[in-house]
Amino acid sequence: MIKHKAVMIGAGLANMAAAVYLIQEGKWNGDAITFYSLDDHGSNDGSAATDQAAEYWNKEHPLDNTKGYIARGGRMLNYRTYVDLMDLLSRVQSVTEPGMTAAEDTRDFDSKHRTFDKARLLRRGEGIINASHLGLNNQDRMLLTKLVMMPDKDEEQLDNVTIADYFQDDPHMFTTNFWYMWETTFAFRTQSSAQELRRYMHMMLYEFTQIEHLVGVNRTRYNQYESIMMPLIKYLQGQGVNIVLDKIVSDWTFKDSKMQDEITVTGLEVTDANTGDVEHVDVDEDTAVIFTNGSITDSATIGDYHTPARENMDYGIAASLWKKAASRFYNLGNPDKFFADRDASEWVSFTLTTNDHLLLNEITRITTQVPGNALNSFLSTAPITPLGQPDVNMSIVVHHQPHFTTQKPNESVIWGYFLYPRRTGEFVQKPYIEMTGEEMLKELLGQLSMVDPGPINIKEHEQAIMDSVINCIPVYMPYASALFNNRAKADRPLVIPAHSTNLAFTGEFAEQPYQMVFTEQSAVRSGEIAAYHFAGIPMSHLVKTPRYDKDIPTLLRATKKMFE
Repeated sequence: MIKHKAVMIGAGLANMAAAVYLIQEGKWNGDAITFYSLDDHGSNDGSAATDQAAEYWNKEHPLDNTKGYIARGGRMLNYRTYVDLMDLLSRVQSVTEPGMTAAEDTRDFDSKHRTFDKARLLRRGEGIINASHLGLNNQDRMLLTKLVMMPDKDEEQLDNVTIADYFQDDPHMFTTNFWYMWETTFAFRTQSSAQELRRYMHMMLYEFTQIEHLVGVNRTRYNQYESIMMPLIKYLQGQGVNIVLDKIVSDWTFKDSKMQDEITVTGLEVTDANTGDVEHVDVDEDTAVIFTNGSITDSATIGDYHTPARENMDYGIAASLWKKAASRFYNLGNPDKFFADRDASEWVSFTLTTNDHLLLNEITRITTQVPGNALNSFLSTAPITPLGQPDVNMSIVVHHQPHFTTQKPNESVIWGYFLYPRRTGEFVQKPYIEMTGEEMLKELLGQLSMVDPGPINIKEHEQAIMDSVINCIPVYMPYASALFNNRAKADRPLVIPAHSTNLAFTGEFAEQPYQMVFTEQSAVRSGEIAAYHFAGIPMSHLVKTPRYDKDIPTLLRATKKMFE
């Protein structure tokens, strides 16, 4: 049903993409679009750790985060697969590189800083290990091949099947270099959805052949907020779009229709995040409501160098609103599958800022590569999985420096995360989730010392490195991997649900054929679909997405790789 106005619930990448397509393809006026959101970045964040940022993240428990930088997560791009994202970025100007679109900016930077990770896996006592040997046996190969070759029409056979369930007769899979790399590259766990693993194997099949070096990974010039979100914000502001921040859409009203299945939003309850005041916003028949129905960074909290990030038990703002809609209509999915199982979804990350490059240089020495190419996983020889097998302790990303436009030449910024935050550290004897920023740094230095091949160990520089720290900020994210949680296909609503007259769902918790979640590609495409639907543009005009699982040369290379 064609509309001429839109209310956007959430101002993350998906809804900003929808707004751009409504303006450029639907020929809408920008002032016909209004955003209600807590922030203007969603999960694509990154900023200096200012007093204002500290207050935003910790309204109830202010912390000393007035120094350094913070990013809850990081983004790896992939041009060959993220075609909708690159189309979107080609439509807006870079805010850091004059005369370039955001897409040209990213391609220019990436062409000069190609990813080739020589130290994808590091193991204590061995240093860099040869990860080109995937370590698969015949049963592993057979089950992976079965997953890749499964037709799309049969995907529902994997409803409510975890990865552990799928490989239940093959525990060897979880001891392979392939699994260690897949687990840390994409943040899958054994209890994650086998359906999602299948989609990744389909969409990223060509990456399977080069996963040990991540040569298919592309990165933005700066953090994702400055390189992706700011160009979109500046463009939309220039078009007169109304972006209203510090607002929470807390409830809605729906039309009482003789057709019990009809989904028509008639009003929204908008709560001011600062004052608690509630405003009712009417939604007329000419207005679309485009809703990002879940966020992986909802309920996130931060700590500081001397304070762990507290555990926030909130269900999630966006998911709470989704749940209210899903309780009324039968075909809007099941948010509990994603937001009621923290054991399957929680992470802890940290952003480390130093005032010199000593640590950066030590990591360069250990990994034999310069910043910008390193995504390193540190493996334990201790039995720490339920299978009694070794597993990844922590991962770090060393971006090209500077990672922020305001970063000083002498400063370094490093990001890392713990995929299993309830595990106990090996060098700080407490669960990662309970660690301060300082303790996470000590754990990092301890892990690096165990893989350091040099005659002079990094531990000998420990005090000097500690003295160089400006800040190390831990972040607890209860829903970071929620989009991978085990589920059935019907547990996520379609972007345009059946019987909906004006409501669309966007983001990582909306169901799209063939798309893999946890990607800017999936987010942008959901916004594009919503925009085209309400602007009356045929879906045949959507950006064409490749299917590498149908490409014979890619399949042959993947088959060969399995035997290395």
